[in-house]
Amino acid sequence: MGRPAPVAATASPPLQAAAPVRGDAAIGARLFMQCRACHTVERGGANGVGPNLAGVMGAKAGFHPGYKYSEAMAKAQLNWTPATMDAWLKRPSAVVPGTKMSFPGMPNPKARADMIAYLATLKK
Repeated sequence: MGRPAPVAATASPPLQAAAPVRGDAAIGARLFMQCRACHTVERGGANGVGPNLAGVMGAKAGFHPGYKYSEAMAKAQLNWTPATMDAWLKRPSAVVPGTKMSFPGMPNPKARADMIAYLATLKK
């Protein structure tokens, strides 16, 4: 009786990126009501506790005119893409430690996708 034959290793299936969640801008607009305490969205609107978000998608983070950002956010060198906005909405302090945004985050991926869809409708 010899040694047992070696067992062939089975390859794991390749990891696949999760399919992006499709957002609904109308639902996102309703979700945004909770954000209106700090943010405005009208073109040329005033900054509030947080910056005006008109035209936020595609913009460089930390550079809205007239808004005083935290030092951490001003140095963050982020662009607001769907991916960065998703991470931000999930947990802002994880994306930019030291941000002054006190919002704890949105754990629900569908809610974040809806919010991003809405933010994408806001034109500068």
